[in-house]
Amino acid sequence: MKSITIKGSQRESVGKVATKALRNAGQVPCVIYGGDKQVHFSAEELAFRKLVYTPNVYTATIELGDEKFAAILQDIQFHPVTDKILHVDFYQLFEDKEISMNIPVKLTGSSKGVMIGGALRHNMRKLRVKALPSNLPDLIEADITELEIGDKLVVGTLKNDNYAILHSDTTVVAQVRMSRNATKEEDGEGETEEVAAAE
Repeated sequence: MKSITIKGSQRESVGKVATKALRNAGQVPCVIYGGDKQVHFSAEELAFRKLVYTPNVYTATIELGDEKFAAILQDIQFHPVTDKILHVDFYQLFEDKEISMNIPVKLTGSSKGVMIGGALRHNMRKLRVKALPSNLPDLIEADITELEIGDKLVVGTLKNDNYAILHSDTTVVAQVRMSRNATKEEDGEGETEEVAAAE
């Protein structure tokens, strides 16, 4: 899984006055949970841009002086008017401890049903996965090539030895439905604009 580095400074004072002063200075107050004790620190708001404003999932290496913490983004609070980042919670990662995360699903291939005018629906764009940090995938690929009109791709077909998907095997990830433009003609000359609209 991709990782980014965030350099920050440990916070000695965590009161409201100190927190407000940090924000006024362009710093974001943060907390790392999951270890022996909570770690309070601050970092520049720009340091979170790649971590926050992306559909991808990243782990973070948080450097606080000589100390380093492997963590994932747990929660983030934004100002309701300005959208500035107000606070960030991280969860500390350990090599021998499993973690649960939402992982993006990427559909691959060209569905046979879509080729003749069916409408593709991507029901689950993320799946909850549990694994050791080293086994967490960047994304889960789901091949839709064999999907005919009326077919569904379910979680049970995406099982992997490196991680557990925390949804029932019958959870629908993607399906191809009949559209008004669908035709069973072998030449496959069906309208596919509805597919793009569904996406």
